[in-house]
Amino acid sequence: MDFKDKVALVTGGSRGIGRAIAERLAKDGAAIVLADVADSVKTTASEIAKQYNVKAVGVTGSVANEQDVKNLFKIISDEFGQLDICVNNAGISINSLTMRTSADDFDKVINVNLRSVFLVGKEAQLIMMKKKYGRIINISSIVGIRGNAGQPGYSASKAGVIGLTKTMAAEVAKRNITVNAVAPGFIETSMTKELDDKVKERYMEMIPLGKYGEVADVAEAVAFFASDRAKYITGQVLVVDGGMMLT
Repeated sequence: MDFKDKVALVTGGSRGIGRAIAERLAKDGAAIVLADVADSVKTTASEIAKQYNVKAVGVTGSVANEQDVKNLFKIISDEFGQLDICVNNAGISINSLTMRTSADDFDKVINVNLRSVFLVGKEAQLIMMKKKYGRIINISSIVGIRGNAGQPGYSASKAGVIGLTKTMAAEVAKRNITVNAVAPGFIETSMTKELDDKVKERYMEMIPLGKYGEVADVAEAVAFFASDRAKYITGQVLVVDGGMMLT
């Protein structure tokens, strides 16, 4: 895949899946913009720039905050003057049964996981429409398709991402902008490592391939959607779960 002369934004890009996506795109020549609430995003950008010999910028802020998103896109315009690939990856999870979940916690998850996709996707479209080219990839989850006990906010937000993906795809297709979603299953990250061993064992029993996914598996799916190989695909959800949805 060739992403030379392309500029890619990855939200939640300081670590985990976000960093893996950024590195995958940088590997094939894309300039990278990372957005994250963590200050370490600037260090991550510096490391990616050095390793892959591309321009990379780290921007600190919350993509759930409208003003922070506007500031982010001003930086993108000033530094690059274009945006070709937008990956909405930022996300959090606050796990609790619905009856025990506070309204504040539910709103927090919805804001970071879904509101951010709306805010960032909206601004990305405005830039991409001028060039009549763009690839928007939103990170959902299999729990947005099948639900998951103890994750009301996360499940609802990721289901919302799928609905928003399809709506955005229908709205901008005539401008040569595709919008797709990737729905990971159980992927090994710092977040999943914190889960109880019994929970991990239960998930493993649900995966026909018999192993957890790696961040690189998600990154490859994103790279596919971002490439010209997927130029005739839009409004779709690619599940990356080792067959977990089959059980």
